[in-house]
Amino acid sequence: MSRTVIAGLDGSPASLAAAEWAAREARRRRLPLKLLHAVEEWIPSYGYASQTAATPSPQYWGERIPREVAQELAGRHPDLEITTEQVDGRPLTVLAAAAQEAELLVLGSRGLAAMAGFLVGSVSQAVLAHAERPVVVVRPGAWTDTAYLPIPVGNGPQEGAYRPVVLGLDLSRPCDNLLDYAFDAASSRRAPLRVIHSWNTPPAFSFDPALFAPEVRDGMAAGTATALGDALRPWRGKYPQVRVEEECSVGQAAGHLIEASADASLVVVGRRIRRSAIGTHLGPVAHAVLHHSTAPVAVVPHP
Repeated sequence: MSRTVIAGLDGSPASLAAAEWAAREARRRRLPLKLLHAVEEWIPSYGYASQTAATPSPQYWGERIPREVAQELAGRHPDLEITTEQVDGRPLTVLAAAAQEAELLVLGSRGLAAMAGFLVGSVSQAVLAHAERPVVVVRPGAWTDTAYLPIPVGNGPQEGAYRPVVLGLDLSRPCDNLLDYAFDAASSRRAPLRVIHSWNTPPAFSFDPALFAPEVRDGMAAGTATALGDALRPWRGKYPQVRVEEECSVGQAAGHLIEASADASLVVVGRRIRRSAIGTHLGPVAHAVLHHSTAPVAVVPHP
């Protein structure tokens, strides 16, 4: 695995936002940034109905786009090592291979102008479903205005400059990879970490709400809060500098995380690694958050 942050780049506004986010993340991690562009023989998005001598080829744009974006990023981040790479092949194949090799892969979403949130394009969704390394999806526009203040050149983030990192945690599978990524993300930003665990009442109470006495509800809530505190205690010790906000909420996890994303710099969710050829492999919570979050979303695969 290469200690490199890789941004998938195709010239779209979403991929340009992803490249800028990746540049800032690479600076925080003190890692180089690679801008990766996949070029097919014919790509409908370029609008080439036919090729003539006067028509620039996809290879021409494949070289020009990363070069120009790299120059712009270098102007804003002069201390960052930036390389570009053009690879012939289907974007899905190229990006999926990059996801396995990179420290972190950053992709752009497919933006929606008239609606809150974003939709994830088919390529990004397919890469997310099969990657075994963390992948971040960035929506153009939202994070630049609300996620954080500028990073001082040569210094790293300042205390209080970042909005919270939000982690969705399933206590039935409190994976170390997921917790480590979220705590590290909050630590590198000097931001608080808001950990949200959602729980539901047993199905029997839905049929007869009278069974759900206040003392039963309060006991279940207290037990859930204790379990969450126990799961986080070792990580609080490992990252004492991170201020942790624990939240146990009744209801659907996706809804709580989407609501929390409005005031977050990053939302972190997990995805179980499944090697079956059938299905999207994202899981309902990750799928919903990716489509409706107003902050960048990090998807962390785990066993």
